[in-house]
Amino acid sequence: MKSCEVNFDGLVGPTHNYGGLSYGNVASQSNSQQSSNPREAALQGLAKMKALMEMGFTQGVLAPQERPDVGGLRKLGFSGSDAQVIEQAAKQAMPLLVASCSASSMWVANAATVSPSADTADGRVHFTAANLNCKYHRSIEHPTTSRVLGAMFANQQHFAHHAALPAVAQFGDEGAANHTRLCRDYGEAGVEFFVFGRSAFDTRYPAPQKYPARQTLEASQAVARLHGLSDSGVVYGQQNPSVIDQGVFHNDVIAVGNGEVLFYHEDAFIHTESMLAELQEKLAACGGQLRAICVPRAEVTVEDAVRSYLFNSQLLSRADGSMLLIVPEECRGNERVWRYLQGLIAGANPVAEVKVFDLKQSMQNGGGPACLRLRVALNETELAAVNPGVIMTAPLYATLTEWVDKHYRDRMRETDLADPQLLLECRAALDELTQILKLGSVYPFQRV
Repeated sequence: MKSCEVNFDGLVGPTHNYGGLSYGNVASQSNSQQSSNPREAALQGLAKMKALMEMGFTQGVLAPQERPDVGGLRKLGFSGSDAQVIEQAAKQAMPLLVASCSASSMWVANAATVSPSADTADGRVHFTAANLNCKYHRSIEHPTTSRVLGAMFANQQHFAHHAALPAVAQFGDEGAANHTRLCRDYGEAGVEFFVFGRSAFDTRYPAPQKYPARQTLEASQAVARLHGLSDSGVVYGQQNPSVIDQGVFHNDVIAVGNGEVLFYHEDAFIHTESMLAELQEKLAACGGQLRAICVPRAEVTVEDAVRSYLFNSQLLSRADGSMLLIVPEECRGNERVWRYLQGLIAGANPVAEVKVFDLKQSMQNGGGPACLRLRVALNETELAAVNPGVIMTAPLYATLTEWVDKHYRDRMRETDLADPQLLLECRAALDELTQILKLGSVYPFQRV
């Protein structure tokens, strides 16, 4: 049975703004308070989805969240009508209103961790929604994320869904941004590579000193247990604490893997050699051969990697066996990174082509091509069981671009978030979107 990896990209929500909410994310903090363009952001994301679909990749769409999160504000003591809740929050605690309006769910690499059926004990595709409890604005996402994923992957014969881990620091889980699967073929058993920033309970592991390590070893181990993964098919690696302190808040800012290839920066991990040896040994037991591509610090610094998002790229397998690397425009704008990429595709390795996309609206808020997609490996039967309304087609692309043009503003500043009309606009847009994508009632305002 043939298998493929489907990229489900996050659709940017109507409240896309630069709130500077993500401490440890250089781009998010650097562009705080600038004016954003939600319409352009959504269209840029849709253009990438359409382009990949036209290249022959199966492409899906993952819906955004309802924002502002009025229910969350009520839990924090604001009361009255929805408009009054927003007005009170704007006057008394504007940072909370900004957090409650974040469109960060667009970065669906943080939505969940996914294990394909070839790896799991029960032969189903497993999803665990990420608790994202390091940041308030992201910690409020997982209830809706779970409902949306449940509506997309509803067939219980093929798909298993797990609730987010306990919302405490010891089980901080940031989803697929810290998870990579290596395999010979998407339909065959592979090795799931979990990367963590710190251990919550074992003080022998080092930790960063400046920025928080968002993923714990204990969270990664819990997800592996929930998914029924065997010890022989799992490797745990630790991020280098010093690169976290340089703005590498997730592993997908410093490494990306696909198939048998791991593309990573020289300074990405600690105990790199022993980790690679374990990956190779376990991948070989699955019939694979690890192809490790190390980017030397002498050619690309960690700062270059963070500012260009070289590693926050999509590494895609093509029909001829070669790989395509999808990078943001910022990579072309960095002389050292672009020089490295030209040498990469000229060399003897699986990466044969680099394609550049303009994702400036997402990039300025701290998320590149890899942040915008959740990878799900599916066989033919499983793909047929996915809600067809979320699979990108030319007609769906046309419908979604019209939907964005109809509902999205072309300018958003912090003061605009206090407009109660924005909530009504967002709800009207999402109510229509659930019909377009055939999701049913997944949003709080639809479930009252």
